[in-house]
Amino acid sequence: MSRILFLLAPGVHLLDLAGPAQVFSTAAAFGHAYTLGYVAEQPLVTSAQGLPLSASTELPVPARDDLLLVPGWSTPSLRRGPQFGPEALAWLCAHHDRGGTVASVCAGAEALGSAGLLDGRRCTTHHDFQEELAARHPRATVVRDVLFTVDDRVVTSAGIASGIDLALFLVAGRHGPAAAAQVARDMVVYARRNGHERQHSAMLRHRAHLDDTVHRAQDVIDRSYADRLPLAVLAASVGVSERTLTRQFTRATGLTPLRYQQTLRLERAEHLIAHGSTVDAASRSVGFEDPRMLRRLRAREAAPE
Repeated sequence: MSRILFLLAPGVHLLDLAGPAQVFSTAAAFGHAYTLGYVAEQPLVTSAQGLPLSASTELPVPARDDLLLVPGWSTPSLRRGPQFGPEALAWLCAHHDRGGTVASVCAGAEALGSAGLLDGRRCTTHHDFQEELAARHPRATVVRDVLFTVDDRVVTSAGIASGIDLALFLVAGRHGPAAAAQVARDMVVYARRNGHERQHSAMLRHRAHLDDTVHRAQDVIDRSYADRLPLAVLAASVGVSERTLTRQFTRATGLTPLRYQQTLRLERAEHLIAHGSTVDAASRSVGFEDPRMLRRLRAREAAPE
């Protein structure tokens, strides 16, 4: 069981808080062991949208697998916004020192900066605060115009809806991209890219659509991409004809079902090769009967457009 502990500041933005909370609570509904908790320096925090929120004023000792997340707040500038006291900042630092992960959404990066957790690390925040964050914490490397950054268990996101991207990324990292895609689909949101680095998961990259039939077909392929999946069997599993599935799948993802399966196989094979596997061994592991197919796909992927 892992806890997701939110540290709330006065004027917290509801979506900065609710977006990640919804991702982790949805993941819990699908059987992943998460509980959510809310702490603050006062028992009642009024959100930027006027909703009062109750929180515990006791800072628990988190386990290493727990996540501490600071949602952003409404403020004209970081300097004029709320500042956490030394106890809360020390709590964030101690968790990271023990090997835990800390994260922020939007202006929440200011709390991580004040705790010294951004020093020597890449980070980001909402575009309105990027320059000020860089000025206030000159030892940090502020990356402009990305959805989120990850650096040595310090995860920062741009703000508002990007907190959902951050949380989906963390779910994918712990439980795999298929789990994150399942959560994103249930929330009816795009499983989006970082915006700076290439998104590593094809499962997420091709889920940015709302076609339920295609999602169900992708669920089948995601689970069994290394197996032989005849189009007729795949179409029957989702209750449509082969022609209908091919048409809808291509329209939604830009790929045929076979090309999507090959993309998953190629991505997994590249991971295995990067970790020391031979091309022949990786090819067999991902379901290619002939290693020449993997070599052709790799060459096609590497060829300039």
